[in-house]
Amino acid sequence: MSKEKPTVPEVKPLVAALYKRNGVGCCLHIVLDDGNVEDHQVEFCIEQAKKQKHENCQFLGELLLKMSQTQRRRLYR
Repeated sequence: MSKEKPTVPEVKPLVAALYKRNGVGCCLHIVLDDGNVEDHQVEFCIEQAKKQKHENCQFLGELLLKMSQTQRRRLYR
């Protein structure tokens, strides 16, 4: 994974893995399930992941934050 803006093909397998562990988007459900793709909404999810100690959700959230809203919409289920 590049240090710069991640691509949808790079992040899509991580999203799929999250859904295998959790039938909904876990801490990221408002982005991945509901399509709320604005920065402040992703930041909210990252904070929830930190509180829940969900390192995978936090990592994925931080990747999503580097992406454009258009890219995030492409990951929205």
